[in-house]
Amino acid sequence: MVVIDLVFSLDSIVTAIGMVSHLGVMVAAVVASVGLMMAFAGPIGEFVSEHPTVKMLALSFLLVVGVVLIADGFGHHVPKGYIYFAMAFSFMVEMLNIRLRKRVAAPVNLREPYAPPTDTPS
Repeated sequence: MVVIDLVFSLDSIVTAIGMVSHLGVMVAAVVASVGLMMAFAGPIGEFVSEHPTVKMLALSFLLVVGVVLIADGFGHHVPKGYIYFAMAFSFMVEMLNIRLRKRVAAPVNLREPYAPPTDTPS
């Protein structure tokens, strides 16, 4: 957890250096980002543990972002609106699925379970 926070903090520092010339603003950005990560890491971790499909959704988002970055590197621009819409739509569908799974208490059995006859001598 601490290593991930450090990596994201370094990323925040590099971003802040590129965007702002005031040292105080850079320090405040890094402190705020680390504080938010520390505050929300537990609840988000618990939510992802309870809903493993969210983990797959997050991995697919990372894959999409990676493909878009590679495409940009090769000079093919993908409009960000398309990416954001696809991610928001996928997230909304997943939230609906989670809500539906909470309502259904037991899985649907389409057939009676098959149990072969047992020939036990009496």
